[in-house]
This record gives sequence, C-alpha cells and structure tokens, in this order.
Amino acid sequence: MVARARIFPDGARDMTPKRIFLTGATGTAGRATLAALQEAGHEVVCFTRAVADLDAEVRVGDAGDPISLIRDGLRGEAFDAVVSCIASRTGTPRDAWLVDYGHNSVLLDAAKAAGIVQFVMLSAICVQKPLLEFQHAKLAFEAELMASGLTYSIVRPTAFFKSLSGQLDRMRAGKPFLVFGDGKLTACKPISDRDLGAFIASCVGNPERANQVLPIGGPGPAITPMDQAEALFALLGKPVRVKRVPVAMMDAIRSVLRVLGKVSPKMADKAELVGIGRYYATESMLVWDGTRYDADATPETGTDTLFEFYATLLSEGRSVALGDHSVF
Repeated sequence: MVARARIFPDGARDMTPKRIFLTGATGTAGRATLAALQEAGHEVVCFTRAVADLDAEVRVGDAGDPISLIRDGLRGEAFDAVVSCIASRTGTPRDAWLVDYGHNSVLLDAAKAAGIVQFVMLSAICVQKPLLEFQHAKLAFEAELMASGLTYSIVRPTAFFKSLSGQLDRMRAGKPFLVFGDGKLTACKPISDRDLGAFIASCVGNPERANQVLPIGGPGPAITPMDQAEALFALLGKPVRVKRVPVAMMDAIRSVLRVLGKVSPKMADKAELVGIGRYYATESMLVWDGTRYDADATPETGTDTLFEFYATLLSEGRSVALGDHSVF
C-alpha cells in the first residue's frame, strides 16, 4: 500500500528559514544548491565523504552507511528537509546502484526515522526514457521516495552547461566540432548550475512543487549540437568546421566492448560508458510525451544561457573538465 504523502498545511509557501540537511554538496550542482539555500535564508548542514571547503557546516561520514549517517550526520538533531544532490561519478551499473539508488535509499530511511518531513531529490530528465542502468537506479529510488510518506520534490533537469562544453579545448586547437549524424539528432534547453540550484532551493516549503516530478530546463529555445558548434565558432571568430561521426560507429565499439566485458569488468564498464555516450548522442534532453520529445512542453527557469557561458569561458581562457563523466 502506498503511504499518503504529508503535504504543507495551508497551501501557501512557507518562507520561514528552515534547517536543511544537504548531501552531494561538493558537486557543481550541489555547490550551487547550497548557495541558493543560504541565499533564501536557510541554515544548511552538509554531509560529505571528506573534509570539504564549503561555506557551511560540514560533517564528514559515509552516506551509504546508516550508522555513520545517523551518528556523524544527523546527530539526533532536528531538520526540516533533506536535499539530495547525490549522483554516481561514472554511471556504471555498480556505481549507479550503490550511489544513485543505495545511498539515497539509506538517506531516506534515516530521514524518516529522524522525523524529517520533506525530501528534495536531484534526478535527471533522461530517466523518462530509461535504457541504461543508472537511469533504472534513479527510477528505483524515485519510486521508493514517492511511496515513503514524506513530502517530496523530484527535480529532473535537462543538460548542464558543463556537459555541453567539453569540446572547447579541441576547437581552440583548431580541430572541428564533433557531431553525430547531421548534428540535429537531439536538442535540449541547457540549464546553468546557478539556475538549477535556485530551482531546487525553491522546492523547500513550497506546496506548488510538493509531491511532484519536476522536469526543468533553462531559458529556451531548444538548442541542437549544430547550434552549439555555430555559436562557439562565431565566438572564436572562425568558420564553422564540423566532423560528422556515424552513430553506427559507437554501436560497433560498444558491441566489441560488451564481448570483452564478459571476461573483464573493466571492459564491461567501458561498454556502459559508450552506451551512455550513445544515449546522449541520440536522445534529446526534453520532455518525452511517450511518442516524441516536446520542447514546448519542457518547462524553463532562470536567466543564464549556454552561449553566454561559452563567451565567459573564452574571455577568461577557462576550460571545463568533465572528469569521470568524460566518454570520449
């Protein structure tokens, strides 16, 4: 039987400062969420794996260990809401089920035991069409959260600026922009960390966003990879140069890695990473209505635009490191 979710009592947003328990605060989205929560006047306690340079109280422990979470994190204190920006670093099956599902599930149990009434989760818009293990792991926790009896907000953002900026260095070096197919297979409404953090923070104490799954993008219109290439080359003052990569090449690479993965866990992980790359090369990060991706139906928030972000990176000579999320 699905428990009835507790809702805010008066139908109006509660603007009084809250005490928030934040996980995933060391990631880019987590840091932006921390800043937005504090700007809204909330007191935030961050629970991290190691000592972190954050402008808030930091408590160190293991989010996947219920004893550590209760002893080192919550400490028997009162909190109004949990905000989880937890996400696996790689998206490989083991990491996804350990972190995206497992750590969040442990956190949810601890929140219920501590009497915390609201849980805000950072998810991803790609789970609406799940083909990968990390998507299934996120969906499994979403279902658990919705059945928990807590007031919940599940935030599913579209593509981040960071994930759309990985080719900047190769373009600076005079290389072409890589696109799959004709460069118009996919589209998204990119969202900045700042705008996403503000949206997540606005879910706290907000009945209009209670007990909902909330897809969200940045300000439109939807942008294709070719749009990105044209904007970057214009900012660089160079003619547009693209190299078209056939999707079939990724399929072939993944097939070989899957065979090798039967005897090598490392190759199996590489196959999953190529699968993640293929997914993002062929699926739009927009609302999926069951038959097509709908840009008009994809909600927008904030004011930051991807092309302004590109201009800032170029003017400041900065790069974007994708780290464990880099596929190519």
